[in-house]
Amino acid sequence: QVQLVESGGGLVQVGGSLRLSCAATGRTFSTYAMAWFRQAPGKEREFVAVIKRSSGSTYYADSVKGRFTISRDNAKNTVYLQMNNLKPEDTAAYYCNAVPNIGTPIGLEPWGQGTLVTVSS
Repeated sequence: QVQLVESGGGLVQVGGSLRLSCAATGRTFSTYAMAWFRQAPGKEREFVAVIKRSSGSTYYADSVKGRFTISRDNAKNTVYLQMNNLKPEDTAAYYCNAVPNIGTPIGLEPWGQGTLVTVSS
């Protein structure tokens, strides 16, 4: 079974930066597109960004476009999310997951524990 472990969250001021990491074990990581999602308190989980398995293509939610960058290291079975110019509305628990393809942001594996990002104003 695949295990997803997110890390790198924390408390940051408006305009600050964080880099999240997601380590995957248990399945061939490089087979799948990987995505980041987030869930704010009282809201449903939403798509943030996705990267194809070959790292050739990425796609972002409009709310983070130009501020967040997704990347992956298949040799390390790890996907990253660089978050710059953070805003209070970015406050959420962030999760990664494998997805069927870049156009289908549906998690394929059991969700990890997530990593909490809090942006203070």
